[in-house]
Amino acid sequence: MRQFVKFFPLLAIVVISLAGTATVEAATGLNPPVKLVWHYYKVTNTCDDAETYIRYQVEKFYKNDSSIAPKLLRLLYSDCMVNGCDASVLLQGPNSERTAPQNRGLGGFVIIDKIKQVLESRCPGVVSCADILNLATRDAVHMAGAPSYPVFTGRRDGGRLNADAVDLPSPSISVDESLAYFKSKGLDVLDMTTLLGAHSMGKTHCSYIVDRLYNFKNTGKPDPTMNSTLVSQLRYLCPPRTQKGQTDPLVYLNPDSGSSNRFTSSYYSRVLSHNAVLKVDQELLNNDDSKEITQEFASGFEDFRKSFALSMSRMGSINVLTGTAGEIRRDCRVTNANYGA
Repeated sequence: MRQFVKFFPLLAIVVISLAGTATVEAATGLNPPVKLVWHYYKVTNTCDDAETYIRYQVEKFYKNDSSIAPKLLRLLYSDCMVNGCDASVLLQGPNSERTAPQNRGLGGFVIIDKIKQVLESRCPGVVSCADILNLATRDAVHMAGAPSYPVFTGRRDGGRLNADAVDLPSPSISVDESLAYFKSKGLDVLDMTTLLGAHSMGKTHCSYIVDRLYNFKNTGKPDPTMNSTLVSQLRYLCPPRTQKGQTDPLVYLNPDSGSSNRFTSSYYSRVLSHNAVLKVDQELLNNDDSKEITQEFASGFEDFRKSFALSMSRMGSINVLTGTAGEIRRDCRVTNANYGA
């Protein structure tokens, strides 16, 4: 059983079997272990080189655009944390999950579609979009500096969700609200603090932080927990309001990594120095446990890397479909019932 202790020394590690069926043990409250398999497509002899094909395509995309790492991370999070890791977020259509306000700006769809086309030409009807999304994300963030953690496979694809089913929270919520949300998905405070570390790269819209810059809680002043230098820097990039027809500007979540999109622990150092861009990130200091984890990760990058590998595995196991549940989509953008329609 994974446990964290006061000051989180060395981050007690989840035991993961790398052969046969995987049983992922985790903190109390996690959904029962699911039956996913290490190298499922090789073990079942259905598409031996599936993971190699995926990695090759990710490498090609990453060489041209390193931003696919944060894009795929956000895409996977948006999928798994809503209805489980079933690739429902990839489905197109009016009022589909990906059209929800919380999913504005989602990217990474093109690479998933390309990988699916390649796999369908080699192993038609075999590799699920849910597995592709999990594997491609692992490979992309590894290229950005994250550990190459084990991804157990055998997921199947789910059906369509409406936009109003998306319950992703605002990036301005309190740490208590954030923790309650993660716990509702079977995750814990260590997972929450670790997975928020994905904000070490990527961008966000100014509209998500403009209140922190100009009128925090209707005070007419900036958020007092934000470093004044950062306030000035972000005000230069984010006007108090956008004019009609003007786009909502984007800013880096972690100016330290910026356009390099490198996976680092500098996110946690920025939280400690009150230089977090999003309120939800700065809120980590308002909970004793998340504060101690933040301090641990700021001083030990390897601790963060290890915990990231484990928390990504846990998130990737939320409410997965296996066996005969769901389907293996022929096109990640549509269910099989609508394929070719």
